[in-house]
Amino acid sequence: IERSPETDPAFHSLNRNKLGITIDMAKPEGSDLLRRLAAKCDIVLENFFPGVMSKFGLDYETLSKLKPDIIMVSMPGLGNWGPQAQTPAYAPGLAAISGLESMVGYKGERALGLQQPYSDYNAGANSAFAALAALIHRKRSGEGQNIEVAQIEALVACIGEAVLDYQVTGKVPGLEGNRHGRMAPHNNYLCDGDDKWVSIAVKTDEEWRNLTAVMADVPELAADKFATLAGRQENQEELDGLISGWTVSRTAEEITGMLQEAGVAAFPCMDIGDCFLDPHYQDREVFIPSEHPVSGGEFIANLSWKMSETNGGVYRPAPLWGQHNQHVFGEILGLSDDEIARYEAMEVIQKFQEPEIKR
Repeated sequence: IERSPETDPAFHSLNRNKLGITIDMAKPEGSDLLRRLAAKCDIVLENFFPGVMSKFGLDYETLSKLKPDIIMVSMPGLGNWGPQAQTPAYAPGLAAISGLESMVGYKGERALGLQQPYSDYNAGANSAFAALAALIHRKRSGEGQNIEVAQIEALVACIGEAVLDYQVTGKVPGLEGNRHGRMAPHNNYLCDGDDKWVSIAVKTDEEWRNLTAVMADVPELAADKFATLAGRQENQEELDGLISGWTVSRTAEEITGMLQEAGVAAFPCMDIGDCFLDPHYQDREVFIPSEHPVSGGEFIANLSWKMSETNGGVYRPAPLWGQHNQHVFGEILGLSDDEIARYEAMEVIQKFQEPEIKR
């Protein structure tokens, strides 16, 4: 199948339960339809370059005149004002200029970076939180809000400790790999198998003693230099070597069972296949089966939270292109069939067409 949103599992996971419409907002009739829709909405979220929404008459000033209590959340890369506001921004560049990218990698080597568009996810999570807070405020006050979530600032907030450390000490954080400022050992260790690893983290001296009890066949760990956190951090290279020598002949699952039973944090480093097969993930329904009209049966991400009284669910698969045009423009906006047909003829609304199924 040709790769497109119709067949992309990531799109399907991120957009389940949503309605999908197609509209040409560059045409005056299209932006007018969007303004009419916004007047019926509680929240408008947008992720355009600064000035795009104003260009089409969809900015907060305009929409708030149509619906005074509307909540608008914008996610510009570098903010809506300032010397870099008009700089085109994408996730990798944002991670780089936020400082976050410079902290991902192994000591003595080049920075590896995040290897994923983390600013997109991070901005979305921050914007959702802001929108919910604004809804609570509106319920109490009747007031709407215009909210800006600059993606660059949301990323900088992820490395708050590093920023404060520089402000207080002048130290520029470097690459630390998997190490931790208040734990040792804290790393991933090679295990028996094809590229199999286990994550082990020790926070307290008691946990350290529990670890050494499990690894009693490595007597070097009983040395006084490892007895305290400061000593373990000072001798991390040697410590990691001793632990790796022990883990490499055992499976990640075997090590995890032994250490968890002893009260030491440990878990296998799992790939995507492992995640789907993991009994804990399965029991909590992290991934759930879904039937998509094009892709057919597939597994998608379930909701990321569970609430006792309002526990939501996945009620419909991700939308096809324009799948809900008739519902949104007809039932929600109140257009007649003739009006919808006229907009389709003008190519303001792209007429929905059932996709050709090729499985």
